[in-house]
Amino acid sequence: MRDKRWIATGSFLAFLAVLAGAFGAHGLKTRLEPEALDIYQVAVRYQMYHSLALILVGVLSYHTSSKLTAAAWAFLSGIVIFSGSLYLLALTGLRWLGAVTPLGGVAFLIGWLILALKFCWISKTEPRE
Repeated sequence: MRDKRWIATGSFLAFLAVLAGAFGAHGLKTRLEPEALDIYQVAVRYQMYHSLALILVGVLSYHTSSKLTAAAWAFLSGIVIFSGSLYLLALTGLRWLGAVTPLGGVAFLIGWLILALKFCWISKTEPRE
């Protein structure tokens, strides 16, 4: 995926996070138990954080020769697995989905670690402007 596509993907997922948040606050408030609504809001929050991380990766890719694709894929995978499993858990009550959620959390951690390591490596090998 090209760098600008990560920006577009992150922007679209941020749009969906705002939409999901509004739907949760207005459409689900009276339909879900408070615990399920809290779970849903965690999914929205982490989707937004990592949508912004995708945008960041896209922008940073324009300013460095280093490829940040692995970090972007980790963030995208985390959104799908972490937030997706929490949305489904909140909406369906299927408790076994809670066992899937940590895999998405690990994907988020991997994305942030890749990003950190890339920039530690970049600072040592690329000349400063």
